[in-house]
Amino acid sequence: MLELLTLENLISLGLLILLQAVLGFDNLLYISLESKRAPADKQAMVRRLGIGLAVALRIVLLFVILRLISVFQEPVFSIHWADVVTGSFNFHSLIVLLGGVFILYTATKEIWHMMGVHDLGHEERRPSSVAQVVFLIVMMNLVFSFDSILSAMALSDVFPVMALAIMIGGALMIWLSDRVSSFLEKNRMYEVLGLFILFVVGIMLLTEGAHLAHLALFGHHIMPMTKATFYFVIGVLVLTDIVQGRYQKKLLKARSMGQHG
Repeated sequence: MLELLTLENLISLGLLILLQAVLGFDNLLYISLESKRAPADKQAMVRRLGIGLAVALRIVLLFVILRLISVFQEPVFSIHWADVVTGSFNFHSLIVLLGGVFILYTATKEIWHMMGVHDLGHEERRPSSVAQVVFLIVMMNLVFSFDSILSAMALSDVFPVMALAIMIGGALMIWLSDRVSSFLEKNRMYEVLGLFILFVVGIMLLTEGAHLAHLALFGHHIMPMTKATFYFVIGVLVLTDIVQGRYQKKLLKARSMGQHG
């Protein structure tokens, strides 16, 4: 154990924890929004259980990928329709693509539901079962795991260090998930922002999965959305939401003063 406590491993551990925190943002947002589908008194437990199981499975996945990474990169099937669509799909690309499709579906469904609600105080929605919500949280966590694990492998190849970073990252997610969910519950107007961020996450996963599959449409290869582009788009969405919120308050204030004038 002491031989693992080298300066190099400690630096790698710090960088891996930071990486887990940065890459875990979209995952945390999904968990906070998805847990709302569970019964109200079970939502905190669902988040903790889902993240806990996901962390355990992520460590197992890390162990498997370290030893069988070539299997995940081997082509499963190919598409070759000349001048229309071509691509070679492996397990990695399929998992990322399916995750992107599911997140787009979830975000679109929630946005559509939000638009159809007439009374926010009396939403008619049957809660999902605890097992169903936990299952979805675990599955989506594993989809997000591929990025973080493959990125982590560029920083370290020491399994105990990587596993410890995953456990610390999981503990931080459990701690933050309750706070993010509480914030969204108290500030429901930010749910719209959160759902559109989730929508962008889905697009990012789709482009990444398509790039991994070398997918080309009408002769044009699909390029992945970079993390820099992703965070720039998120920044624009947040800034737009802040400016629009403040401008709307000024309009309401001016309208109120005009009625009383």
